[in-house]
Amino acid sequence: MFWLLMIAIGAGSKGVGAASGHRNAYATMMYMGTPRDYEFYVAIRVMLRSLLKFRVDADLVVIASVDVPARWIHTLEKEDGAKVVRVENLNNPYMSDTSHDRFKLTLNKLYAWTLVEYERVIMLDADNLFLQNTDELFKCGQFCAVFINPCIFHTGLFVLQPSSKVFKNMLHDLDSRRDNPDGADQGFFGGYFPDLLDQPMFHPPPDGTKLDGTFRLPLGYQMDASYYYLRLRWSVPCGPNSVITFPGASWLKPWYWWSWPVLPLGIQWHERRRETLGYHLEMPFVLIQIILYLGIIAITRLARPRFTKICYRGADKNIAIIQTSLKAIAILSIIISYILPFMLVPHTIHPILGWTVYLLGSFALSCIAANAFLLPILPVLTPWLGIIGVLIVMACPWYTDGVVRALSVFAYAFCASPVLWISMGKIRSSLHFTFEKEGFLPTRLTD
Repeated sequence: MFWLLMIAIGAGSKGVGAASGHRNAYATMMYMGTPRDYEFYVAIRVMLRSLLKFRVDADLVVIASVDVPARWIHTLEKEDGAKVVRVENLNNPYMSDTSHDRFKLTLNKLYAWTLVEYERVIMLDADNLFLQNTDELFKCGQFCAVFINPCIFHTGLFVLQPSSKVFKNMLHDLDSRRDNPDGADQGFFGGYFPDLLDQPMFHPPPDGTKLDGTFRLPLGYQMDASYYYLRLRWSVPCGPNSVITFPGASWLKPWYWWSWPVLPLGIQWHERRRETLGYHLEMPFVLIQIILYLGIIAITRLARPRFTKICYRGADKNIAIIQTSLKAIAILSIIISYILPFMLVPHTIHPILGWTVYLLGSFALSCIAANAFLLPILPVLTPWLGIIGVLIVMACPWYTDGVVRALSVFAYAFCASPVLWISMGKIRSSLHFTFEKEGFLPTRLTD
């Protein structure tokens, strides 16, 4: 219970005052129109709180489209200490070239060049996890970015010098449809700064002066989480290990509870959230689900509800159709018992709590399916036990590297597959026996 209270309250649930008067800024953007708007809103709040925790000497700026809800804007300003700049969404002329709707508004990053009240701006994506203060980046030049790909720099973090002239020139390039291989900000900036790979590496000047020109940033300022998963430890020799970034599939971002232990670094992001923002917004929904599932388990164990006898008139052909339909319903109910709880858990809850609620929910609904169709409980719960097993295998902390971990997961899946197949066979046999019994389903009623 103490742990749950710590999750609910969080270390940073109190509001903070907005900083002002700084010469530099950390900036990020927020826009609406995707199924993951709320999740990115939470991620931005955690990142802002993390920066405040490191006492950065800069303003925190959120470039928000005009359709972002007013209550979110108020929270960002009053509780997270951010300065919100409202903007109109920039038209993306490349949308016909890409099938990814999540990229359609990423060109709003261009607005970072309009923040001319600052000398330097560090532009950030929401999926950055800061490990330490990075204020030394404000000494970099007019544009600086990290190459996490050998030939393409990453736009999840870059340094820029705001300039109205550069912003207008970028808008002109948009209108003229400059070549853009991915139809998003990554491809556009790669074409606008084509010579960055040939520029010198950034090293903070010891005298504290700001540099001029463009520079490559060491990989330590944008450590791709993929490198960690290969060796299960960081091995980045160049630059300070300051920032972790999580590129890749949007449904495996670290703030989703199911991302851990699938991706081990997800727990590190959630620990940062627990220390800063907390989980008090999601906890009421979690507690309601826990009480509901416990009630379902109690009812199924005490009342043991079952289908009543089905009495009807009809030919043997109709009996076969009804039996087949009921078997399909039974199988479908088992599948739903494992899918529905997954969908109901709040997406941004702590992974340990999220998996606990999911397993409790799937157990409760599986018990309903087993009792309703007179099925043996162990075969119905075999997938449930299998999920627990694979979570233990993935979360084991003693792997030497990511390859051994992946092989262990495959070995577990190989060994568990026959058990799952046998349990499915037992469920089918039990359904066939149940629906053929005179006591459960009368074959025919005469006048």
